[in-house]
Amino acid sequence: MDESATKNPLSSRERARVRGSKSMLIRARKLRRQSSDAECALWKQLRNRRLNGYKFRRQAVIEPYIVDFVCMEAKLIIEADGGQHADQIAYDTQRTAALESMGYRVVRFWNHEILGELHSVLEQIAAELPKAPSP
Repeated sequence: MDESATKNPLSSRERARVRGSKSMLIRARKLRRQSSDAECALWKQLRNRRLNGYKFRRQAVIEPYIVDFVCMEAKLIIEADGGQHADQIAYDTQRTAALESMGYRVVRFWNHEILGELHSVLEQIAAELPKAPSP
């Protein structure tokens, strides 16, 4: 078996969709620089495999969307929703359905939950992850 196939569980089509177009990558970089306080607080806990050994990416491109956080190995997306999401419930529902149709699970938290109850949020995320990550 090809060594690259064993390292990356995504098909070539999925890798292309996850990598995204150049304009999406530029937008994702901009979003990383403009993270909300809640996204920064959550990222401090998710980065460097700090949550049960799972690798998360932030402001990751999954065409045609940019998601707040994703664990590719567990196909788990974490969204930190601010006040603007209260006005776009229909869009968020459609977006979640599209991401779920690609095989991802989507978990959403309000920013005030992340800032006020971070430990509880991390417990809920950990409960969504399989018990042991791949090495």
